[in-house]
Amino acid sequence: MSSADPAPWRRAAVVAALMLAAFTFNTTENLPVGLLALMADDLRVSLTAVGALVTGYGLTVAVASLPLAHVTRSVPRRYLLTGILGLLAVASWVSALGGVSYGVLLAARVATALGQALFWAVMGPVAVGLFPPERRGRVIGLLSVGGSLATVAGVPAGTWLGGHTEWRTPFAVLGLLALLSLVTIGVFLPTSRPQESHSAFGAAPDRRRYHVVLAVTTLSVTGAFAGFTYVVAFLDEVSGFGADAVSAVLFAFGGAALAGVTVTGPLLDRFPRATLTVPVAGQALALLGLYATGHVPVAAVVLIMLLGASVAPAFMATQSRVLQVAPGRTETALAANSAVYNVGIAAGALLGGALLPVVEVRGTFLVGGLLTVGALAVLTWSERGSAVGIDRYRTDARL
Repeated sequence: MSSADPAPWRRAAVVAALMLAAFTFNTTENLPVGLLALMADDLRVSLTAVGALVTGYGLTVAVASLPLAHVTRSVPRRYLLTGILGLLAVASWVSALGGVSYGVLLAARVATALGQALFWAVMGPVAVGLFPPERRGRVIGLLSVGGSLATVAGVPAGTWLGGHTEWRTPFAVLGLLALLSLVTIGVFLPTSRPQESHSAFGAAPDRRRYHVVLAVTTLSVTGAFAGFTYVVAFLDEVSGFGADAVSAVLFAFGGAALAGVTVTGPLLDRFPRATLTVPVAGQALALLGLYATGHVPVAAVVLIMLLGASVAPAFMATQSRVLQVAPGRTETALAANSAVYNVGIAAGALLGGALLPVVEVRGTFLVGGLLTVGALAVLTWSERGSAVGIDRYRTDARL
């Protein structure tokens, strides 16, 4: 680290601001789910139209991530992040305006999604670049905690606030949080060329391993959302929970996800293989277990929590792995991983929906579990191939 590097407290302030921004983006993306009925009634549109505000958001992130990362690869990150967060703040406040139409709200959501597509690509390299290379995984773990808090606290709190005031109020608050992140990053993040940071490139570039990470992300996320998209129906029809109990189980899912990323984050640097393999295996076990024993309420709760403790750490681990093996610029590689993640969400939901009339809601968890087993097989095959390659290299070296 050079003498020009920012003081430790300045680095901590930037990481905290990035965690807050991740929390704000994730809450903004999913908040309409909690406010579905309120928004539909006020805007005089169908529930499906409000649901499209979430679906369209994810598809925008999936399509825009890679092109935006490529176009902005030379822009100093201080300027780029302040611009992204400024867009988030303005779009949130536009969403909160009284009398806003559905069309304007949709445009604001698309603008926010474009900002999020770029944010996920540059957030990791910016934060990681402030610290020594050997702390990459730990920093990614901290950022993931910020994003996971949106599920546990952000969306429930926004839903409660919208229900006790009006649905626009949470969006106004989210705009203020974005502004706080913007000011902190604008003041404390140094201005430098992105390619000058050690985090701009993979620590151990490997194109084959990078493609394996993308395959694992695609298969595991598609598998997770093939079932989880219909988890409310599953808990009702298969497990026999009432509406209040379903909310409690979903809260437990979010708490387990937060616990999972909190525990796994500090281990990413020391155990890069295990911190990806174990969550993917846990997700497969949870999905297949729900198919087999989800009719038992206690088993359903335990397995839903296992699913939460696996899904979030698995994506965090793929992001950390990308920073290690990216064959080119890390922000482009991370953008591709974020894109396939969002494609996986959409593909999983569509696949589960298409199979629902045939296999019923319980069967969607079986399909999701089998896809996740496929992700685990790809990962295991890849690691075994790497181990064989290392053994051959050592043998040749001895000869």
